Amino acid sequence: MPKPCLIVSTCGTSLLTNNAGPDLRNLLTDFANHPRAEDVPPEPRQRIQQHLDTRREEFARETDLQRLMELSAELNGLIRFYGGNLSAARDQHVLLATDTWLGESTARIVADALERHGHLVEVKRVRDLRTDDPASFRWAMSDLVAWCAETLKGYRDAGHRVAFNLTGGFKSVQGFMQALGMIYADESVYVFERTEQLLRLPRLPVQLDSEAILRRHLAVFRRIAAGLLAGEAEVAGVPESLVNTLDGQAVFSPWGELVWQEAYRAVYSAELLGPITPKLAFGPRFQQTLDGLTPDRLRHINERLDQLARRLEDGETYNPRSLDFKPLQGTEHKGSTHECDAWADQDAKRLFGHYAGECYVIDRLDKGLH
Repeated sequence: MPKPCLIVSTCGTSLLTNNAGPDLRNLLTDFANHPRAEDVPPEPRQRIQQHLDTRREEFARETDLQRLMELSAELNGLIRFYGGNLSAARDQHVLLATDTWLGESTARIVADALERHGHLVEVKRVRDLRTDDPASFRWAMSDLVAWCAETLKGYRDAGHRVAFNLTGGFKSVQGFMQALGMIYADESVYVFERTEQLLRLPRLPVQLDSEAILRRHLAVFRRIAAGLLAGEAEVAGVPESLVNTLDGQAVFSPWGELVWQEAYRAVYSAELLGPITPKLAFGPRFQQTLDGLTPDRLRHINERLDQLARRLEDGETYNPRSLDFKPLQGTEHKGSTHECDAWADQDAKRLFGHYAGECYVIDRLDKGLH
């Protein structure tokens, strides 16, 4: 029995621009990056909405797959992927749309066509994905890496075959997704220009040594991931391909995000990591209270230490529920005056500590007091 497939397709707006007159094509181009319909002036909005409605109705009526392939680059790739029979399988699809009115609307028309042939479809509007702002594009690619790491690995572990359909969408996104496909997809497919052939690019037998890269730059990566300031001097030794600097603050590049998402769980599960701020320290018996922890629980400890570091640097404005940093009720307990969550599932342990001047000292891992 063949494996179930998850197919991720990049989506553009060819469905709207194909066979459209020059005036309408110019109108679609002018407003291609507007996030919402309400952001478009009434007169052009009405013309574009009428065109959207017409195309949606046309696709709902169309039974000729050849015609659908002519109108939609995304469906051109998918129909060829299924050997000319869109009903040959019942797979799961994710359509990656730009963070715009037209991008999402176009993807939903493609989704309707797939659903009529029995497929399960999710339209994922990629936050900040636009073609008119390089900074937004970088943020969008970083979010896309995080999504691939969090979502696609789960599908592959569950026995799905993952394919990237890169026939549609913008060339900048296609190129980036093709690189990601070497890591997260079993194959990438696209229709070669000016031909009717579907090119299949199998996953290359290469591995990015993300863990080694992360360990070389661990302190900087941890501060960036925690949302803490990492200035230009701190990132001077980090390759430019991994970190960008915006307004004096270091942020992950898309490739830095990939390294982080691929490796941080393994690194955080291997050992207790030192504090990433001088405002946090370990008491003399703290490490003893961690003896016997499983790698999964140790990862929770390291994640909480990074959150606690941000709490100490940012102040009371930062206190997520997963941290829950607060003073102990009543008097101190075994020398500790404050507590925070270590983890809330299973046996629900807490981290206890006290202030020593400007530094917060973690005393121990222990059961909650209530």
